[in-house]
Amino acid sequence: MKPLAALLCLTSLALAETVKDREGAVRGDKAKFENDARWNYCDLDTGFQLAKTTKKPLLVVLRCVPCMSCAGMDAAVLEEPSLVPLLDQFVCVRVINANALDLARFQFDYDLSFSALVFNGDGTIYGRYGSWLHQKDPLNKTTDSFRKSLEAALAVHAGYPANKATLSGKQGGPVPYKTPVEFPTLSEKYASKLDWDGKVVQSCVHCHMVGDAFRAHYRSQSKPVPVEWIYPQPSIEVLGITLATDAAAKVEAVAAGTPGASAGFQVGDEIIELNQQPILSIADVSWVLHRAPASGTLLAKVKRGTEQTDLRLTLPPAWRNKSDISKRVGTWPMRAMAFGGMKMDDLDDATREQLGLTKDQMALKIFHVGQYGPHAAAKKAGFQKDDIIVEIGDLNTRITESAIIGHLLLSNLPGEKIPSVILRGGERLKLELPQQ
Repeated sequence: MKPLAALLCLTSLALAETVKDREGAVRGDKAKFENDARWNYCDLDTGFQLAKTTKKPLLVVLRCVPCMSCAGMDAAVLEEPSLVPLLDQFVCVRVINANALDLARFQFDYDLSFSALVFNGDGTIYGRYGSWLHQKDPLNKTTDSFRKSLEAALAVHAGYPANKATLSGKQGGPVPYKTPVEFPTLSEKYASKLDWDGKVVQSCVHCHMVGDAFRAHYRSQSKPVPVEWIYPQPSIEVLGITLATDAAAKVEAVAAGTPGASAGFQVGDEIIELNQQPILSIADVSWVLHRAPASGTLLAKVKRGTEQTDLRLTLPPAWRNKSDISKRVGTWPMRAMAFGGMKMDDLDDATREQLGLTKDQMALKIFHVGQYGPHAAAKKAGFQKDDIIVEIGDLNTRITESAIIGHLLLSNLPGEKIPSVILRGGERLKLELPQQ
């Protein structure tokens, strides 16, 4: 197995809590839903055709069944009686693997284990839904945000095709391969269909592996990973705006001195358009930011009370790099690429004072050093758990793990070794950080 392929296989198991009987869970899901009256099971072609003939919008739910994250959300969507009248207005398709997804059409936050996309039968996408609140709490069954997103999708559908021009920015961009299993790092192991006659779980391409494959695609060609793949689907919190988790896209807080505050956003504002796109959910906001420029201005339309107000949200240079990607499963392969398989955290001020370190210098404590494959590269280079990194190349000022990942992947290529300085037991040691 090639190194990058091994990297992907290792990270598919990385720290994501799964059900005990993964194989049984997937087979049980099929037995329960393959003949369900509402949910078309893993049959997107039929779903699009039914959407055309019935004139209903198409709701596609993508769910990683073995993953515990979003389990409560998934159960609520499938079983909550109060959602039935709403779901009956859609053609519903349930997809449990990413093997054969049309990547030009299905572009969303691949690190989520529950995502939903709404289409017109002609393939035009109306919007996306995904919840990091549910991702972090598998027992959370609240459906308020999901319900409001579907209601917003129905409103967009009612205005189609007259509003088609406003949806152009929601459509996917160009991709190097049509489906995930055409990526070299996945084609070695996976086919377009699940192996129901064998070990079905091992034949499944998980959604996060799609993001991994995109990054590996660039890295294998000795190209920098594009910044939008280092910090994918960014939260608007990087611009100082916190959105409520029980609404479509309602402002819950605005941090002082941030681009959100400068733009004039206020608590209670409902974002109904961003960059001239109708907003159905928080995930829709992240999609706009995913496709946004490195700097510039985004036009926003908010509902404030009974009035609509236009705002201009300025994107400062390197705004994406403030994203916290430390909890994303897709960050683990990037740790192998940038750090040789280490996980590290910025030391807090109190610990710095105890160690005689200043508040503005680099001080990244290594909490994990990988032991196998590409994740063992740092170990082989001499790095150890509890080492404190104080210099990497010409960088020595305070920086987060998320920010240094971006800096290294944008500035360095596989095969390079970056001179670094660590503290170990009060002694300064020089090591070389391998880039993969």
